[in-house]
Order: sequence, then structure tokens, then C-alpha cells
Amino acid sequence: MISLQTNIDSLMAQQNLNNDNAFQSNTIQQLTSGYRINSSGDDAAGLAIANTINAGVAQLNQGVMNANNAVSQLQIIDGGLSNISTILNRMNTLATESASSTFSGNRATVNQEYSSLISEINRQSSNIGLNSGGNYNTNLSVFIGGASASANASVNLNLAGTNSAVDATSLGLSTSNVLNGGVDITGGTANTTRLDAPGALFLAAGSQSFTFNTYVNGYAQTVTAQVSDTSATSTGITETQVLSQLNTQLNTYGLSASVDSNGLLQFSGSTPWTLKATTAATAGNAIATAGGKANNTSNYIVTTGAAGADAAFASTPETLTFQTSTGTAAVTLAGTANLAQTINQINQSTASLGVYAVEGSAQTGIQFQGSNSFSIYDAVGGGVFTAAGNNTSTAPTTGAGSNASAALTQISAAIAQLGLVQGKIGAGENTLNYALNLANSQITSYSAEESQIKDANVAQEAANLTKAQVLTQTSVAALAQANSQPQSILKLLQ
Repeated sequence: MISLQTNIDSLMAQQNLNNDNAFQSNTIQQLTSGYRINSSGDDAAGLAIANTINAGVAQLNQGVMNANNAVSQLQIIDGGLSNISTILNRMNTLATESASSTFSGNRATVNQEYSSLISEINRQSSNIGLNSGGNYNTNLSVFIGGASASANASVNLNLAGTNSAVDATSLGLSTSNVLNGGVDITGGTANTTRLDAPGALFLAAGSQSFTFNTYVNGYAQTVTAQVSDTSATSTGITETQVLSQLNTQLNTYGLSASVDSNGLLQFSGSTPWTLKATTAATAGNAIATAGGKANNTSNYIVTTGAAGADAAFASTPETLTFQTSTGTAAVTLAGTANLAQTINQINQSTASLGVYAVEGSAQTGIQFQGSNSFSIYDAVGGGVFTAAGNNTSTAPTTGAGSNASAALTQISAAIAQLGLVQGKIGAGENTLNYALNLANSQITSYSAEESQIKDANVAQEAANLTKAQVLTQTSVAALAQANSQPQSILKLLQ
């Protein structure tokens, strides 16, 4: 039908021109933005998926940074552990030098360097955060992401506990020294039993015990070593078996038993210790005279004479001031504590100075020991010390043995523990590197997946742009023709 009122062809041309313009605009938008999805209306479902993937990639990118930072920190720790290993090697050299009975130098000079190295281990372990309770002496968790469950999104490295700390106390070296050692049982009833007598057997069907008051693993404690006849015939055990039984029990605490040049039993140890009276053997020949006592005189010592363990130890409130070459510490006693409580309170303040309190060998009083000289000032008296005044430590006076032998055992254990910590750090570095490889792979894969959903196909859209331009031009031309069609009606009216 020919109509003047409605130009159907023009309307159709306008509609197609609008569609072609929209098509062209969308194509230009995709080409200029680089994205196929520029608004929710372009692909709502695809945009939701792409946003989820994008969030995961952002998390992984930060996770990669977390892991790289963690690897860097572990490398710093690893370097510190290597340096502590070098220090232990030097300490091992000094202990080996001092352990020789033919050493003609001054052991105090050697021990001065040895003690400074213990302090340096503490400083460096704190510096890298692997001292006991340090920043990294804990269960470390590095969040990387890339997993549906948070538990699988983290890499954990457990460096918690004493076994993962590398300060001197955790390594078992805080009380070690390389001064003289080897103390015979002389206090009370002196020991006269020779263990090296030809063919001698001891403790037939019986036993004998030795009780030590010592400072080990951060607190004062009592250690009892018992020697028993374990022979099949119950006729007694030899010198070698005696020493083997004692050292099996004592080496754990930094103590050791040996025989001096006179064949008498002696004890040594780099830790502070006193030896209480030994019990008599239940049968057979004793390995030491009952009632003997000894102190670790390889250390500097201050001995008090005060009330027994069950009485109120400090009957008068007082303050003790400890002075060493490295600092001072003041301990205020309330006057109501017993012996054990007083010892524990004192050690909490003085252990950092290298001065330790243990029960005296006479089962009363306190003995203070340290690897370096120290003094204790009591302004009141009548409590820990009988009289007020300054109490200066006596210098080491020991036999021909050496605490260096015990120190060597402790250093070997410290080296082994340090190696375990280094193994944990190395395993942690490797685990993080594996996690980094996975995270980087996930970033690549997720980004490719997001690209497939969200990015524009440039080649296809370039072709679409050409198509849109041609269609637009065609629509404009057709619209012009459609608009001129009503003019032909005039011919009919002529």
C-alpha cells in the first residue's frame, strides 16, 4: 500500500540504522577497552565468574609477596644460624685446647673468650628472633591462597619450643665453661677408695647413690645417680662399669665422673653443682666412702651458712646485691620463704649475670657459683648471710681435670640441635619455594581463564567494526531512499 501518513520503509531503515549504530558503538567500546564485558548487561553470568577469578588472582599475587618475604626472612635466619655454627666451632676449639692435661696456658683467659662467645650466641639468636620466646620461636604460618579451604591456603613452619631455639640456654651451653674441673670427694668424710686397684670389684649385690644439687635447663634441681651391681653373678662391678653407669645418668645434666691420678672417684661438670653426702652401699665394697661431700670448685664460689630447707630461710627481710663484670642485680627477700623457694627467687634475677644459686653440699645454706668472679653485698645480715657486708667469690681451685671435657659433650649436643634447626629452616625455604611455583602457576592459569571470559577478541571485533561501518553506511543510504519514496505519489496526482 502507498501511504502519505506512514513511511514503513523509512521506519525500517531507521530501526536498522539504530541497531547498526549500537553494534558499531559496542564494537568500538570493546576495541578501545580491550574487554568483551564492559557492563553487567554484556554478560552478567560471565562477569560474576570473572570477578571471582579476579579476586582469587589478587589474593595469589599478595600471597606470592607473602611467600617471598617469608623466604627472605628464613634466609636471614639461615645466615644467622650459619654464623652461630661458626661460633660453636670456635668454642669447640677452645674446649679442646683446655681439655688437654698438658695445657700450660691460663684457662681463665681461654674461658673469658669462651664466655664471651656464649653471650654472642645469645645476642645473635635474639637478633634473628630464634631465642627462647623470640619472634620466630613459634609456629609460623604464611598465607598464600589459591585453595578452597583456608587450612590449605597456608604454609606452616613449626619453630616453637626449646628444640627450635638457638640461644645458649636452649642449646644447653649457658652454664658451660672450660676452667679446671675434676673434684674429689673431700668434704665431711674424705674418700679413700681406689677404683683402679687391680682386680677390684665393687657393690656386690648392692648399690650406692650420689645426690647432686645443680642448675640445669633454667632452674635449680636435685639429681641422684645410683650405681648398682648388675653382674650376672652378683660378685660386683669393675671400675669401668662404675664410671659407665654414673656417666650414663649424669652426662645429660652436664656432669661427668672419672678417676683421678690416685685412683679416686672424682666429678666434674661445667654446670654449678654441689654433691651431698653419699649413701652407704647396701652390700659389698662401696665405690666411695659414705658421708663424703664436694663442690664444683672449678667455678667461682660464695658459700653461706644459713637455716635448713624446712625452716624459714631468710628470717629477716633483706636485699642482696650481686655484682659482676657485666652488671648488677638486686634480689629482695621477704623473710618468709624456705630454702628451695629462696633459691628459685634468686636464680630468676641472677641467672642472666651468670651467677647461680644451688643448695649447699652440707644440705643447708646456699652456695653461689659462676664461671666468672662476682660479689654479693648484704646490707642487713641475719638471713642468707650471717653478717652484713660484702662477700667476694673465691677463685677456682681444682684438680688436674677440666670442665672442658664436659663442655665438649655439651657443644656436640648443641651442634646437633643447631643442625636440626637448620634443617627445619632449609625445609621451610624449600616448601615455600614449591608453594611459590604453584601460586605463580595458578596466577597464570586463572588469568588465562579470566581472559577467555572477559577480554575482547580483537581480531573478531576489528572485523565486526568493518561490518558495522558498512552496515551503518548502507542504512544511511537506504534511509535516504526510503525518505524520498513519498515524493512519487505526486506523480499520481498530476
